[in-house]
Parts: sequence; structure tokens; C-alpha cells
Amino acid sequence: QMLKFATLQLGDRHLAEDAVQEALIGAYRNAGAFRGRAAFRTWVFAILKHKIADTLRLRARGEVTEAPAAAGDDGADYFEARGTWRAEERPAAWGDPEAALHDTQCWRVFDACLELLPGPQARVFMMREFIELDSGEICAAVGISAGNLHVMLHRARLRLRGRPCR
Repeated sequence: QMLKFATLQLGDRHLAEDAVQEALIGAYRNAGAFRGRAAFRTWVFAILKHKIADTLRLRARGEVTEAPAAAGDDGADYFEARGTWRAEERPAAWGDPEAALHDTQCWRVFDACLELLPGPQARVFMMREFIELDSGEICAAVGISAGNLHVMLHRARLRLRGRPCR
């Protein structure tokens, strides 16, 4: 689901794979900061959201033409020589199974809603509502006018509400 979302937003499978990988690495490195106030998946998606926004901004400035490489992460820093976890690098507890079930159901609804939208509408809707890019950033990333963006967002909202749009 993370890869599907990132690919939709970035329009490039390789950039999407790198964004997802960087988000997972970031979550892993900062697992100690996860306090369980939200579902773990929601927390990781928030990290991904920021990675996507950064990539879109860099690409708009012409600084990214291909996926950025993660700096020297071979996993060696996480394990002792005998292959066991270092105490400070052990993953945090995964949390409450009931909360995980609720989270899974929430994401199923989320995916179902995205499936209702045509690709371009889903992309700009998620850029606006989930990644929280401003109109100028979305227009630059997608190559559309502000008027076209607002029409697409309006139609996406109508479709998600179950109302027909022309």
C-alpha cells in the first residue's frame, strides 16, 4: 500500500521505491520515538508523506532527476558481531492487536476510496489532503493550472461523497 501510494504521487516507480525504503529506514531508526498515540502504520505513512513531499519539492527545483540513494545503510550498525540485536537498536513493541485491526480496517476504507477516483484525481487529492502540499506545489509537480487543480479537487470530493460529477 505504501508503494502504491508513493507511485501514484511521484509517478515514478523507482522514486516511489526509494521513498518507501527511506520511510521504513527512518521509522526503524526512530522506533524509540514511536509512542503509540497513533497506529504504527499511520506513523510510518506520515514519514512516507514527508519523504514524498521532499522528493516533489526537490524535483520541482530540478534537484532530483533520479531516486536519491540512501547513505550507506548496510544494516551493520544494528547487530552485534554474532548476529544478535544491539540493545539500543532493538525494535519497539508493536502495540495492541485490536488497534492494529482497527487500523487495518481504516486503511481498507482509505484504499477503497482511492479506487473510486480516476488516477489523476486521486493523485492531486492525496497531494492536497494527505501530503498537504499547497496548490502551487501541486500544480508544478503535475503540470496543471490552478483552475484545473481546483476543478479536479472538487470532482474528487463529489465522487468520494457518492455524488455524480460531470
